Amino acid sequence: MTLPASAPTGTPAATPDAATLAAFQAAKGFMPVDEGVALYAAATGAATALRLPLLEVGTYCGRSTILLAAAARAAGTVAVTVDHHRGSEEQQPGWEYHDPEVVDPEVGLMDTLPTFRRTLHAAGLEDHVIAVVGRSPRVAAVWGGPVGLVFIDGGHTDEHATADYEGWTPHLAPGGLLVIHDVFPDPADGGQAPYRIYRRALASGAFTELSVTGSLRVLRREGGRMSG
Repeated sequence: MTLPASAPTGTPAATPDAATLAAFQAAKGFMPVDEGVALYAAATGAATALRLPLLEVGTYCGRSTILLAAAARAAGTVAVTVDHHRGSEEQQPGWEYHDPEVVDPEVGLMDTLPTFRRTLHAAGLEDHVIAVVGRSPRVAAVWGGPVGLVFIDGGHTDEHATADYEGWTPHLAPGGLLVIHDVFPDPADGGQAPYRIYRRALASGAFTELSVTGSLRVLRREGGRMSG
């Protein structure tokens, strides 16, 4: 794994402490440990270098939010996580990643917000996270400041992945990191929407790839205006 450019040459990549890693592993979610460690390293590098909020699209139950919050806590900044908490396409009833434990019995719809709150409480990280309940493009449209990291892990259709990319990358500060999850070059391994926005980011000329860990890609935004 290549270190973020914000890390001094020769400095080992930051790794989560035992308590943070245990909380991550105990939380409901899908990210493997090696990808989580890579996300934490990227978040720590961005937070330390830029002291700006770390932005996550796709909270689910807070597994990856734990890592962003721990990195933000160490750097004196904050993690912001955006989700409507009704579940993405593949988490709906009848689909592979559906979990009936997070269905609200009163309304019959998924509601991951209570589980997310319990996850943060158990990890002791509630004070280091701002949770925004809403659809990502609408939140991005009213967001008013720069962020040091954008982690895209929301809906996996082209419509949703493209909206997340177009909505949030303009808010990413130069030198900040764009992290995209579930990037599968081979269609046999998974959906292609995250892969397509990853390729779009590289083709724009605004990003340099820093690391590849499993399906996680870390890119650094270079200076100048974004296009594409």
